[in-house]
This record gives sequence, C-alpha cells and structure tokens, in this order.
Amino acid sequence: MNERRKARRYNLSLPIVFRIRSDKESSTRNSRTRDVSTQGVYFTIEEALPAGTALDVVLTLPSNAAGPSALVRAICRVVRVDTGSSRDYAAAVIENYAFVREETGKINLS
Repeated sequence: MNERRKARRYNLSLPIVFRIRSDKESSTRNSRTRDVSTQGVYFTIEEALPAGTALDVVLTLPSNAAGPSALVRAICRVVRVDTGSSRDYAAAVIENYAFVREETGKINLS
C-alpha cells in the first residue's frame, strides 16, 4: 500500500471539541486526537460521521516553556472512518484554520 500522506503525522493525544457544520443547532462533542499533522487530524468518535461531513473543530495545543496552551479553530472535512473492536476513529482533512485566544475557558463554535 502506498503512503498518500504529504505531511508528517505526530502521535499526540490532544483534546478537541467539534460539531457538524451543516447543523448549527447540533451540540458539541468532545474527543481526543490520536495523531495530527498540518493537513489533517485523526480522532476518536462515539457515533458515525459519514465521509464528506464538514466539521467545526477546536483543537487545544498544550502549553510549553514558550507560553500557555493555544487553541486552533479549524474547518475540517471527514475523509474516512475506521471502525475497530474497541474504538472508532475519523480522519479529517483541515481545509482552513486559525489560532484563536482562549476566552474565559469557553469554546465557542458558532
């Protein structure tokens, strides 16, 4: 099998919050990444997300010696769902992203 990834993946378990873009009334869902890159994210899911589903995502990057934790707000599109014996995962390509300030600890996806 040929490797199709163009960007290096980092095995990072980071908290993310996401919701389906087409349903502005949908509730947010909490998850964790398994790995991330500059072009995509691979994360756990509790319920099926069809390929092609557009998502609003907020990814929390950890703090380090250079500064506090940072939030990355992204528009992603699900490209694959992997079902397993213990966990299901979604792979999503990042279509657009921006670093945002964390305001009073609340994550707003609207």
